[in-house]
Amino acid sequence: MTGITLDEEGFESQISAAYGKNLSVQTGAAGCRAQTTTPSTASPRSGTEPNPLVSIIIVTRNTRNLLREAIRSVEGSRIAFETELILVDNGSTDGTAEEIPLAFPKAVYLHSSRNLGFAAAVDRAAERSRGKYLLLLNSDARLEPDALERAIRWMEANPQCGVAGAQLRNENGCLQNSIANFPSLWTELGNKALLRRFFPSRFPGKERPADHPAAVDSVIGAFFLTRADLWLRLRGMDEGFFFFLEETDFCYRARQAGFLVYHLPNVHVWHGKGRSAAASPAAARIEYWRSRYRYFALHAPRSHQICLRIALPIRLVAELAGDLLVFPFQQARPRVRERLRIRWSLLLWHLAGKPERMGLPRD
Repeated sequence: MTGITLDEEGFESQISAAYGKNLSVQTGAAGCRAQTTTPSTASPRSGTEPNPLVSIIIVTRNTRNLLREAIRSVEGSRIAFETELILVDNGSTDGTAEEIPLAFPKAVYLHSSRNLGFAAAVDRAAERSRGKYLLLLNSDARLEPDALERAIRWMEANPQCGVAGAQLRNENGCLQNSIANFPSLWTELGNKALLRRFFPSRFPGKERPADHPAAVDSVIGAFFLTRADLWLRLRGMDEGFFFFLEETDFCYRARQAGFLVYHLPNVHVWHGKGRSAAASPAAARIEYWRSRYRYFALHAPRSHQICLRIALPIRLVAELAGDLLVFPFQQARPRVRERLRIRWSLLLWHLAGKPERMGLPRD
């Protein structure tokens, strides 16, 4: 495995993360050191090694066992083209750094000493990539053997498609929501399940699954396939999003640039749906709200931003008051206690001025 250990500033020396500047480069399984080279998404590592068609990027933080399953699903793909696998370890402390490079020596392994967030980690991996396509795959996702082949075949035949997503499934085989509308006051203040049920053409979802590729606003980022040239044109993901909605923002900008985003229902991917963030549900919810506010600040009219910043906390207080009223009668139920804990954490975060120190850890 090509192993690269990032400095204490994480990926601050961003391009250097893959090309030898300010890095300590680990010795691979065969005792070879990673090459230093000029950053380029078009140049192979050596004069004889061909460029891969797809660069598969997986970001992990303390999901070692899930990561193993994700990598094995990549290795088990039935494909007729070359790929490369780039792993970004966002400050794991669960033994990932000790075990994964040895278990999967063909992958490129980038290690950060701290958690830089999903967008920043993916951006650094993309700078290291050489493929025509970039596939962002969650560490809690697993590919069906023909998923990657089907998705690439679609992208090759449809050059107007800038981003493609898969049909995500739960462990029991039932469908997950794999499509996301661009956030609006309707989606953020209303009931998304009801919107999908009564207005399926405007708010598509699992309630009425598609049977053919469909152009959509955005796709869920557990399987996120895009073109490397579009990635460069958009300058990657917005690193102002630490966790959540970075892929939605990318899809919005891709649409603004004239590309389409497609949901591919015949591409099947198993997804743990939040298992990578399950260890800190309250902190993860804070990050989602932070990203929601940022997305509106970037893309919504000023009046909508103000409405959201007023209405969301009011609704939160009302929901918390309702939880407190029923808590004496339902306190034995773990889900009730967890919901109360999450909403209380969100309220404290708002009262504290939405500080960065609250939410998912950055160290």
